[in-house]
Amino acid sequence: MFHISYEAGILEDPNTTPPVDMWKLTESPESAPTTPDQITIQFKQGLPVNLTVLSDGNKSYTDAVDVFNALNALGRKHGIGRIDIVENRFIGVKSRGCYETPGATILRAAHIDIEGLTLDRNVRALRDQFVTIELSRILYNGHFFTPEREFVTAAIPSSQRTVNGVVKLKLYKGNVIVDGRSSDEVGPILSDDRDGIRIKYFVIRDSMTRGNLRWTNLVGLSRQTRPASSRLSRSASKSERGDPRPVFAER
Repeated sequence: MFHISYEAGILEDPNTTPPVDMWKLTESPESAPTTPDQITIQFKQGLPVNLTVLSDGNKSYTDAVDVFNALNALGRKHGIGRIDIVENRFIGVKSRGCYETPGATILRAAHIDIEGLTLDRNVRALRDQFVTIELSRILYNGHFFTPEREFVTAAIPSSQRTVNGVVKLKLYKGNVIVDGRSSDEVGPILSDDRDGIRIKYFVIRDSMTRGNLRWTNLVGLSRQTRPASSRLSRSASKSERGDPRPVFAER
């Protein structure tokens, strides 16, 4: 259900191109449809709770298995989820493997994207520096039923508390393309910078303050600039008076 892997035989030569008929779960990107499918995936505390296929009459899936099976079908259709890699095995040898993981590839792209909008910067950094690396090593080496795995995974639910929102995706010829994302966990604050340019900051609402909104780490910004003529004249005046700061005609 999750994936299929291919090893050994002709794949022992890392320079041998896998035969076309080896792949079983996905269409080749070359033969995939020329019309993309557009979907949305909703996450609640980091878990996918809804899949809507916009290009199929807004057909919706909410059961976890149904969501995954539907994403597998869409990934198969559009040639998504193929990789060909050389791995470093636990015993110290390198091993070439080819994998097909259509549904999980779509989910991973969506999950990484919604984390970018909703996950606290420092929490994400700590998670990626420790949990991601250690859990990958534990699972790859077959140590799932161990105390260290329980210890590491205990941190995951807390890290995903604010990972709530919806990601818009387009599936096309082997690609998972993010078209947008939204979440009630973030909100805008407008302010002026020192040059009088309007700045829009998106910050995380900390929902742990018992009903009070506490604004935390900056996760993105967009600028609404003045007309180009105004920017050009200001840049010219800075140059004429010998302003040491860089001069940019456009922002």
